[in-house]
Amino acid sequence: MGFTEEYKQKLVSADEAVKVIKSGDWVDYGWCNGTPDVLDKALAKRTDELKDVKLRGGIILKPLAIFEREDAGEHFTWNSWHMAGYERHLIARGCSFYAPIRYSELPRYYRESIEKPDVAMFQVAPMDEHGYFNFGPNASHLGAVCETSKKIIVEVNKNMPVCIGGTENGVHISKVDLIVEGNNSDIPELGAGGPATEIDQKVAEQIVNEIPNGACLQLGIGGMPNAVGSLIAQSDLKDLGVHTEMYVDAFVDIAKAGKINGSKKNIDRFRQTYGFGAGTKKMYDYLNNNPELMSAPVSYTNDIRQISALDNFISINNCVDLDLYGQINAESAGTKQISGAGGQLDFVLGAYLSNGGKSFICCSSTFTDKKGVKHSRIRPTLADGSIVTDTRANLHYIVTEYGMVNVKGLSSWERAEKIISIAHPDFRDELIKEADKLHIWRRSNK
Repeated sequence: MGFTEEYKQKLVSADEAVKVIKSGDWVDYGWCNGTPDVLDKALAKRTDELKDVKLRGGIILKPLAIFEREDAGEHFTWNSWHMAGYERHLIARGCSFYAPIRYSELPRYYRESIEKPDVAMFQVAPMDEHGYFNFGPNASHLGAVCETSKKIIVEVNKNMPVCIGGTENGVHISKVDLIVEGNNSDIPELGAGGPATEIDQKVAEQIVNEIPNGACLQLGIGGMPNAVGSLIAQSDLKDLGVHTEMYVDAFVDIAKAGKINGSKKNIDRFRQTYGFGAGTKKMYDYLNNNPELMSAPVSYTNDIRQISALDNFISINNCVDLDLYGQINAESAGTKQISGAGGQLDFVLGAYLSNGGKSFICCSSTFTDKKGVKHSRIRPTLADGSIVTDTRANLHYIVTEYGMVNVKGLSSWERAEKIISIAHPDFRDELIKEADKLHIWRRSNK
């Protein structure tokens, strides 16, 4: 039987497909912009029939139909590998919970640790002539999801970019149980935020000055990494490479400015390697069938051994706040979950192990709350309940608009002194007093 005939035999309506889901099932919703659409709406229609359906996914970019009802939490529970804004809303409703992970290990969790999915359903690109459905910019951990799921339902979307070049970036029709043709909606976008602020620019300028020609880049999401990307695109840097967890719009700008060719990469030469991508249509169009790009699972992209094998690896990430010990919180505001650990620690560790590599954690020195009160992001100790994303022993460079410091190998008093030096001037005296109380300040005066 040919692939076309097999496709016809497995093709069903969304309403028919979701009948395989039973109360108590674990259902995988894929990842990010590959989260199902018509299948989600069909499952929502069955709400009254189902109880205790446990869902997994992450970085939801638009509301889910299954959670439209006020009593949705009595029927469905969302378990997130990485939180986005909508998922934070679900936490407040009691419908969602964060699953703490080290992202590089996620494929292995499916294969070795967690409850196997009863059903996996997610969006894919149309089947190719070889019988494969491409995951789009969501290789991440979907290969492991498909290997371990009892049933696989794919929702075909003609607008899903085909992301090639690596491994575990698609599923063959022979492994698929049911096929649903979606409504070919636009792929959800994740904007890079507003234009870079003056603070973003100051931080970016310091980091760009530390990047050599031939460096290999990893950028996180947010205003500051985006500002760094914009400055790189305008710089004289050349022969840059990309090996990143998340592909973002900034990479497209750098590549189109002629700065990226991957010629100096020790592995995957001439390829931009990434685990998943979320951005604007500009980025999705750039990823589509682009042979320069390499879509691969996070067990590869985020593996410290792969990262450290790349010379001059430059890792650039944000944080929420940090303390005078050098503990980095990049995922919560106290006990309130904001995002997730993702692969930040993997890249912090891998970049430092790289020959000539550097890891940068950047943030503005202050933030202003809803009442208009300014607070320091540099705290004496992290707030109660805050998560330590990067431990103090692993930190390399910290950057604010007031400077850049390398805290690797420093004693507690040296570390406190360096970190306070890049705090906002309005808060430095108070931080010194607090450091003295914590017995990590060597002198009693400035």
